[in-house]
Amino acid sequence: MKSMFRPLRQALLLALALVFVAPVLAQSRKVDQKDLYRYWILLNTQVQMDAPNSGLNLYNPGCAAVTYTVGSDGVPLDVRVVKVVPKSDLGPAALSAVSHFRYGPSLSNRIGEPVATYYVVPFNAPKDPAQRQQLMDACKLPGYAP
Repeated sequence: MKSMFRPLRQALLLALALVFVAPVLAQSRKVDQKDLYRYWILLNTQVQMDAPNSGLNLYNPGCAAVTYTVGSDGVPLDVRVVKVVPKSDLGPAALSAVSHFRYGPSLSNRIGEPVATYYVVPFNAPKDPAQRQQLMDACKLPGYAP
């Protein structure tokens, strides 16, 4: 009789372990974009972007912060626009660009550990480096370890 319940008990213990361990495994390390090279190297130097023909603030300087996770295969997952400054209709264009990124693991990330990060997409940015940096700073996101 005891051996009849052993598979059921093992299945129950496995299910309980997954309930407590899976959320921890699903959380990715949060990495600032400037430190992403320690885990993943961007392979493509150009990406296609779907840009709108008309909309709010399309021709004004602005930026969009897009969060995503670089998956174990180097493809962005869970891509989301979380901030657009100033308010404009360029969020979908930023999402489109980041969705086309492709990465290869760095030498220190040979196992392909997924990491969460974000990318700031500039639009109509000024050529002056100081003004450009000021524009980009408006879209920085807190909570990403340097």
